[in-house]
Amino acid sequence: MNLFITAFAQVFLVVLNTYFIANSFELGIAICGFFISFVWSYNVRKVAFGTITERIVYSLGAMAGSLAAFYLGQMILK
Repeated sequence: MNLFITAFAQVFLVVLNTYFIANSFELGIAICGFFISFVWSYNVRKVAFGTITERIVYSLGAMAGSLAAFYLGQMILK
């Protein structure tokens, strides 16, 4: 479950940051930029040496994070 959550967080932040960049929301860009790198530094070690099951769990978390960030970005900028 922890791997799912960290994957969710990383991709969530990437998608949200992309949305902020497209809409020139500088504070959001700065905050997301920091946390993307912070979460990535934690994830890279776990996924690089993970099993196929762990990689699938990671990918599912990333997928869910993408969708959630898209909808949150829309709500923030409305």
